[in-house]
Amino acid sequence: MSALLISGNDVAAAAKDRIRNEVEALAAQGRALGLATLLVGDDPASRQYVGYKHRDAQSVGISSIDVRLPDSATQDEVFAAIDELNERDDVTGMIVQLPLPEGLDDEAAVERVLPRKDADGLHPLNLGRLVLGMDGPLPATPSGIMAMLDHYKIETAGKVAVVVGRSFLVGRPMALMLGAKGRDATVIQAHSRTADLASICRQADILIAAVGRPEMFDASFVKPGAVVIDVGTNRTENGLVGDVAFDEVSQIASAISPVPGGVGPMTRASLLTNTVYLGTLT
Repeated sequence: MSALLISGNDVAAAAKDRIRNEVEALAAQGRALGLATLLVGDDPASRQYVGYKHRDAQSVGISSIDVRLPDSATQDEVFAAIDELNERDDVTGMIVQLPLPEGLDDEAAVERVLPRKDADGLHPLNLGRLVLGMDGPLPATPSGIMAMLDHYKIETAGKVAVVVGRSFLVGRPMALMLGAKGRDATVIQAHSRTADLASICRQADILIAAVGRPEMFDASFVKPGAVVIDVGTNRTENGLVGDVAFDEVSQIASAISPVPGGVGPMTRASLLTNTVYLGTLT
């Protein structure tokens, strides 16, 4: 492999050291922090991911509150669980683990979370603040990616960034953050239905792949020397793989994030960063 490996594990470890110090400073002021998760159903991947979040929280001194509902939960029952967490004084930040089981409304559940407890940074009010360039909790995955780029001193100003994906979790806020004043990338927002997607992607100095299709992005999508960030997490019979054909693309990219060990740990670190930020508001 010729490309620099962008290790989310390494960046997350450094971030957690900083967060641990911030948590201790807040504790000295009498401010205890708590991160709550709501998991509906028993999807193995979601269950594992929630477990990682609680482990990370506890490792930096943030208490964790784990609430679970069965697959049979109704929308009203999901709302009631969110309302209860909104009212708890020991909950500084909270997340609803997405996606919810079929038949439940992800966006309505996210909107039910109080903006001042939105550790995912996905509430419409907080996304609106991002659009306007105002302070607020940032969407966890995009802010984690920005932290990875910063850690490895990958410049965004003046670069062409292609973001493939348009979800409110990753693609849309990612494009906003890369194009924001001070970041100053020229951003192309693409998606799986973009005509001649490979040629669009080959324009990228920074390529963000977030479509959820195993190893869709091979070398034909990548300009030699590009930085490639793989957001995909796809479970296959051969194990966990990203959206990028890692072995092939790593031969022509200048830097690339792996799956696992790339974006995932930084998403979780961003949840902790947001929980600390929200704790300063109370």
